[in-house]
Amino acid sequence: MLSLIGITKKFPGQMKPAAENITFEVKQGEVAALLGENGAGKTTTLRVISTMLKPDRGTCTVMGHDSVNTPGRVREAVGMLLGGETGLYDRLTARENISYFADLHGMSREVQKENIKALAGILGMEDYLDKRCGTFSRGMKQKTAFARALIHNPPVILLDEPTTGLDVSSSKTVRDFIIRCKDEGRTVLFSSHNIDEVKKLADRIIIIHGGIVRENRTREELINKYGDDLESVFISITSAGNDEEHRERGSNG
Repeated sequence: MLSLIGITKKFPGQMKPAAENITFEVKQGEVAALLGENGAGKTTTLRVISTMLKPDRGTCTVMGHDSVNTPGRVREAVGMLLGGETGLYDRLTARENISYFADLHGMSREVQKENIKALAGILGMEDYLDKRCGTFSRGMKQKTAFARALIHNPPVILLDEPTTGLDVSSSKTVRDFIIRCKDEGRTVLFSSHNIDEVKKLADRIIIIHGGIVRENRTREELINKYGDDLESVFISITSAGNDEEHRERGSNG
């Protein structure tokens, strides 16, 4: 469903790439987590997959469609939720924000109505579906952005730290929805630095540090190799990555 081979992206003014030789696959119906600290390269990787960024090198395919050569087909297959600002139009209601993006995907009004009703029920949005987004709490905005990203029923879902800043109830709603997507056979790739969240949700864990994939295994394979203390595993792997970077800088100096 999702394949990255040698993806590299460097931004102007940077000494090293934000993402370097990123290679991994996510299967249909699999929930995979990009686990890393802030600045590790998680968001850059997700934006390349979604076609928001073009890689400098490497190939990315979604359901067999190349993100550079056929970006339109990739965008049809992907639902993307960015971290941070939700990008909602404050003067529009939740329904109007979602419907606007449904229009961009060429969906009929009838299908829009059905999908919005279904998503509002799943995410618990019925009470504020027809209220303006400018009055919403962070959790309400996040759920609206979630529904907007999924309105066209994409088979592949990309989530950039989807529960950051949410309260306990809203976070649980998002986690439950990720599990529901898996049960429906969708492919989910989400980024996080919340280790407990990753342990609960992810079938596959991709540890990324310094723009480089340091480990890529199923949860069971990772536990069998390192043990059940994922926090210690993460610290050990990223610390080793830091030591490697220091050695490289020293040899280059």
